[in-house]
Amino acid sequence: MTDTTSAVRVVLVDDQQLVRAGLAFIISTEAGVEVVSEAANGELGLAAIAAHRPDVVLMDIRMPVLDGIEATRRIRDADGPPVLVLTTFDDDDVLWGALQAGAAGFLLKDTPADDLIAAIRSVAGGGSWLDQRVTPRVLAAVRGAGPRSADEAIAALDRLSEREREVLVLMSHGASNLEIAARLYVSERTVKGHVGNIFAKLGARDRAAAIILAFESGLVVPGHGGR
Repeated sequence: MTDTTSAVRVVLVDDQQLVRAGLAFIISTEAGVEVVSEAANGELGLAAIAAHRPDVVLMDIRMPVLDGIEATRRIRDADGPPVLVLTTFDDDDVLWGALQAGAAGFLLKDTPADDLIAAIRSVAGGGSWLDQRVTPRVLAAVRGAGPRSADEAIAALDRLSEREREVLVLMSHGASNLEIAARLYVSERTVKGHVGNIFAKLGARDRAAAIILAFESGLVVPGHGGR
């Protein structure tokens, strides 16, 4: 059973009732995580988020009425909770669209249950998560659609201090602010300050944009030092 006094609160948004039921069952078996609402499309999901104020939104992509990418964009623009995209589709348009919309994480629906729970916890703690199987495609989509060259990305990273670069690397490996603080032996407040400086210096709107730049520049290499 979940510990409702400190549980990570999740809203599930997926148009398939059986998928929602399966996800809800998996989450219900994990202490400290609970599903507070379910929705069958993005529009209903936005209403559920407003009503329940969850810590994380688990979002499908292709849904009727309002799709997951547009719903994620609206959540980001409203400074809503972080979105973890969970989909069967891993084509470039979906990957790039989800990241551009502001998703904090991306998982395929056949991901192991342990990874799903770990991703939810990471995203709830201010971290990020990319399914290792899709990371190369994310990078291919970024490089194919993004305007920056590798040299431009490297030049942008030159604005960061050595400690800020350390924080960015840990962010790119999915670490939450609390995990980064423990790793670097500093306070979580200090980490938040570093993250804010990273966004300002890189001109990044959110963690996803900063992480993409870290990959583009070669500061972080897929499959090296991650989960």
